[in-house]
Amino acid sequence: MPDTPSAAAIVTRFAPSPTGYLHIGGARTALFNWLYARGRGGKFLLRIEDTDRARSTDEATQALLLGLEWLGLDWDGEPVSQFAGAARHAEVARQMLDQGAAYRCYSTPEEIAAWRESHPRQPFQSPWRDADPATWPDAPYAIRLRAPREGETVISDAVQGEVRFANDQLDDMVLLRSDGTPVYMLAVVVDDHDMGVTHVIRGDDHLTNAARQVQVFDAMGWARPVFAHIPLIHGEDGKKLSKRHGAVGLHEFAALGYPAEAMRNYLARLGWSHGDDELFTDAQALEWFDLPGIGRAPARLDFKKLEHVSGWHIGNMADAALLAELDGFLSETGQPALTEGQRAWLEPALNILKEKAKTLPALLDQGRFALIQRPVEMDEKADKALDSVSRGMLKSLTAAVQHASWSRDDLEGAAKAVAEEYGVGLGKVAAPMRAALAGRTSTPSVFDMMTALGRDETLARLTDQAG
Repeated sequence: MPDTPSAAAIVTRFAPSPTGYLHIGGARTALFNWLYARGRGGKFLLRIEDTDRARSTDEATQALLLGLEWLGLDWDGEPVSQFAGAARHAEVARQMLDQGAAYRCYSTPEEIAAWRESHPRQPFQSPWRDADPATWPDAPYAIRLRAPREGETVISDAVQGEVRFANDQLDDMVLLRSDGTPVYMLAVVVDDHDMGVTHVIRGDDHLTNAARQVQVFDAMGWARPVFAHIPLIHGEDGKKLSKRHGAVGLHEFAALGYPAEAMRNYLARLGWSHGDDELFTDAQALEWFDLPGIGRAPARLDFKKLEHVSGWHIGNMADAALLAELDGFLSETGQPALTEGQRAWLEPALNILKEKAKTLPALLDQGRFALIQRPVEMDEKADKALDSVSRGMLKSLTAAVQHASWSRDDLEGAAKAVAEEYGVGLGKVAAPMRAALAGRTSTPSVFDMMTALGRDETLARLTDQAG
């Protein structure tokens, strides 16, 4: 087995198939590869495995790229198309044939099917493996790997440990079909070798593929990469993740309003651990991430934990970064961009809004007062809060704050004075204030809203509803 490559030489890759959206499991795989490479000064490469021409689409490829960009995972160089390397893959198959590491197989699909029917639960054994070249017919042939028949193929996996496969349970894999097209399993190995990949970090559903792939590495005399097969993600019920569990595509999480940095934190923690640390920054993840920290048990997608992580990141995000996240969310969901006026009212309120918001839509909902225009439209509860007495309070309050310094303390003092004037508690004054300023009864602090909206807008909204 080859030694682990030096840190300076580390190269990882993410190799999705462009047949649909970027699945949350694929996003985590990409993140693990990115963290491992970037945290060690190595390279993170992107390969589009588009050999399935019937299912691969340019639209899906673009969706994959956009998903990675949204998640904040940058890659080195241009994305590599696996299909574009078909000639190189075929060249390696013929090289293996010339070296005796592979052989011509003239078996037809019907003959292979008949053999398997008469040899149930056994891997196909081609009668052409050791055939005399003099018996070769003038007919199309596939090129098969001359795999070892005895002993075991052993993989030292950085996550799964030592994994053994009995060679008599593995058939001689087809490398090149009779029509001259290379198979996916060969293409993966050739691409990983040619791209200089040192670490293959991927889902453990590829573990059985690794047994066949290392046989190709060994047959060509190429150094094996370090394999790390990570457990899949399950739903909260412990079953394989599917649409019945809710969002499964990365674009769905973006549309639900989870910030990208929160998704990076949550996905990193989904199957990997660093002590008891649940909440961490990108810098910490890059410093801490390693392969031994990945567990062998399937991770479980937990939306409550995701909301907790998301809330922590929103609460600790710089205002400029949070506004950028909001801009991206509105664009992602097809909503109008913030106007300059909305931005001017929303930004001063971010400090109080982000304390409680766990998602971007929740923040926008609480910040609705900064996004609406006069006349403020009332919901049903707000409308009921504006009776004749309440409107009188608003009129008194408007007069009281006309010449206030507009500090939070002065505004609260004026409201308390009005409450004393009417012989009620401060809450009785705050209720119609909420209605007048936001059109609803559930809002941030009325004094925070007033300071965010400023003197002129606040007075205008109060006057609109005062008796």
